[in-house]
Amino acid sequence: QVQLVESGGGLVQTGGSLRLSCAASGRTLSDYAMAWFRQAPEKEREFVAAISRSGGRTLYAEPVKGRFTISRDNAENVVYLQMSSLKPEDTAVYYCAQRKAEYGSRWYYEYDYWGQGTQVTVSS
Repeated sequence: QVQLVESGGGLVQTGGSLRLSCAASGRTLSDYAMAWFRQAPEKEREFVAAISRSGGRTLYAEPVKGRFTISRDNAENVVYLQMSSLKPEDTAVYYCAQRKAEYGSRWYYEYDYWGQGTQVTVSS
């Protein structure tokens, strides 16, 4: 059974940092491209960042470029999202997603498995 479990969310002040983790089980992580999406209240789910199977190629949404870094440790079956210089508009539930492909994608419908999400709240 495929399972993705996010952790690391919480409350942080503007300008602060958080590191999210996504622990994968049930399948070999290196077979999948991975991504982070987020969804704020009353808004659609939006793409944040994606990483290729090997970790050699990454993709970022414009609002987070230069502030967020996606990485992965295939040996440990974990994907990370390092978030810095956080802003109130980054407040959302952050979801980890998995796609059986070489590279990540911006489109949520191209992902096969999703975690339950972790809440990130940035106070002003």
